[in-house]
Amino acid sequence: MTDFAALEAAARARLTRMQQLSDELAAVRVAHTHDSGAITITVDGAARLLDLRVSEAVSQLSSAEFERAVVATAGAAAQRALGLRATLIEDFNGQVNE
Repeated sequence: MTDFAALEAAARARLTRMQQLSDELAAVRVAHTHDSGAITITVDGAARLLDLRVSEAVSQLSSAEFERAVVATAGAAAQRALGLRATLIEDFNGQVNE
């Protein structure tokens, strides 16, 4: 005979863990600063741009250097955020598949 109480408890535990993962993913924020210190970009766990800050060091960059710095900094922030997101999902999958 099926133990419905155990099934319900297991389902609730998985649902709780899924909500926890959702909250963890929503909370991901990564800020990355360019080596020049001129630009800091913050992204969320989906690599969406949340903030771009420019320091006084930007005055030392040409327009082409500024453009490259923005792209490189955004790429680095996105890569770190997506890596963190992947780690959270891998941990979740490991727990759920135990």
